[in-house]
Amino acid sequence: MNIGIFVTRRKTLKISQVKLSQGICTQATLSKFENNSRVPSLPILSKLCVRLGLTVDDLYQDSVMTTVQLRHDLDHVEKELMMENYQCVLSQLNEIKANQLDEIEIKMQFCYLRGCVNALINQQPDRILFDFSQILNDLDERHQTIFTPLALLGSGIMYARHQEIQQANFYFEKVYRYIKKYQPADHLDEDNTYYLRMLTLIFFTAEFYAAQSKYRLSNQLIEIGVQLCSKERVTYYLPRLKFLATQNAVYQGKQPELIQRLMTETLAFTRINQDEVIEVKLAALRCRFKQSVTQSQLKS
Repeated sequence: MNIGIFVTRRKTLKISQVKLSQGICTQATLSKFENNSRVPSLPILSKLCVRLGLTVDDLYQDSVMTTVQLRHDLDHVEKELMMENYQCVLSQLNEIKANQLDEIEIKMQFCYLRGCVNALINQQPDRILFDFSQILNDLDERHQTIFTPLALLGSGIMYARHQEIQQANFYFEKVYRYIKKYQPADHLDEDNTYYLRMLTLIFFTAEFYAAQSKYRLSNQLIEIGVQLCSKERVTYYLPRLKFLATQNAVYQGKQPELIQRLMTETLAFTRINQDEVIEVKLAALRCRFKQSVTQSQLKS
């Protein structure tokens, strides 16, 4: 609530507190509202607003605009996270005051983003788990939103980055079960943000299983992700999914023709999305692949 709107209107109309409160409430009640943010009962507040030509909703106008702006800012941060622009994510999150977030969904999004980026850059576990615990034990304690599996995913990433594979596997298995239960028909009314978060779950779980040489599971998830990208016409994760598929094929010793095709597809999607991080990774992978082919030819 923006009490400043109320005070500004009263002073503009040159109405004293005594005159405004007459017949509605005591002057002390009005003073506590204006000076100490002690909001009176709704009937009293409504009458005071009417006398000033305002409505109670007018006092929340700035709050609504702030919420809309926060949601827009966090959505932008989330897309930067998907593009692996971690420094940008940290910088923008630091500009948001966490203690001023009111809406539960915005709080969950903020905690997820901060926890996830800290996990990806190997920050201290206590900082990471604090954010995810807020989601799991407070904000989404009934585990009814996608932020619960996202918090589990972030926890898995953290343990994997610290080479605690048993703990990481515990969390990734939970995320994998969530992905397997996903039915597109149940989410027809969802916006692109939901599908991008599903792709986040899919990609990092596929990446984890690839790192554990569980290529069948990893490739299965990659295929689910590519199909989701195609169906929902979202491309943020296509370069990363295609790169992971290419990397898996190289490590599995697949046919060179298949690997070359996957590299070509990865490069195409990388350039469409202007994903410089994946383009650099692909160039390095291509060099390693060429070296391995050359060595094989020399041996034969």
